[in-house]
Amino acid sequence: MEIINPILITLLISMAIQAFFFTFAATLKTDKVTDLSYGLTFVLISVYWLMRHADTISAYKIALSVMITIWGIRIAGYLVIRILKTGRDRRFDEMRDKPLKFARFWLLQGVSVWAIMLPAVFLLSRQYELEFGVWAFAGMIVWFSGLVIETIADMQLYSFRFNKDNKGKWIDEGLWHYSRHPNYFGEMLVWWGLFIYGLGFYAGVSWLAIIGPLFITILLRFVSGVPLLEKANDKRWGKDKDYIKYKKSTNIIVLGSRS
Repeated sequence: MEIINPILITLLISMAIQAFFFTFAATLKTDKVTDLSYGLTFVLISVYWLMRHADTISAYKIALSVMITIWGIRIAGYLVIRILKTGRDRRFDEMRDKPLKFARFWLLQGVSVWAIMLPAVFLLSRQYELEFGVWAFAGMIVWFSGLVIETIADMQLYSFRFNKDNKGKWIDEGLWHYSRHPNYFGEMLVWWGLFIYGLGFYAGVSWLAIIGPLFITILLRFVSGVPLLEKANDKRWGKDKDYIKYKKSTNIIVLGSRS
């Protein structure tokens, strides 16, 4: 029960936040709060568990919450800036006026945040102090590497997309020269890093925390991330010889040398 209760509470918090933002978005038919709610939910959940057990706060737990907060604010800020620039999110063109279909997206987002947060929830909800060890420092290095890669990739993509000279082109510069989806690679590293951060404290049922990094990896690689973008890119440039060459020579996720 000590582990199950935090899991259920976290699910309820995640869904409550999505319900709040869904009501706002559905009423105004706006896309501008969708990505804000995603990053913000991670931050609010981490702060909630940190404060709930304030009597056992340690540098270890604070560092974990800070890492999640930095990532959450960064991604929420970037996505909000992007949506303000574009004006709308094409993902919602076929559901914006269909409340039930629109609600399904928010439901899935709430479940996704809950699943991804499992390692952090397990660590932050422990009612005893946790101390740094070798695994914590290793996890921080992996987390930081992912954050840097994701941030640079997003900045490069943003700059490329909003440069009029690049209209109709695909990005093949910076990190995107070494991976077709370096931003997703960075995000995967962030959550694997946070899982590694907790190694040494998982035992028994708490090993289910591995669902978090596995979930985001599978989601981005095989469900809503890479497959959708690859399909869209193939539709747009699939007959272009240079694009075919780029696709064959560039890793799909992991940064690596061109073949």
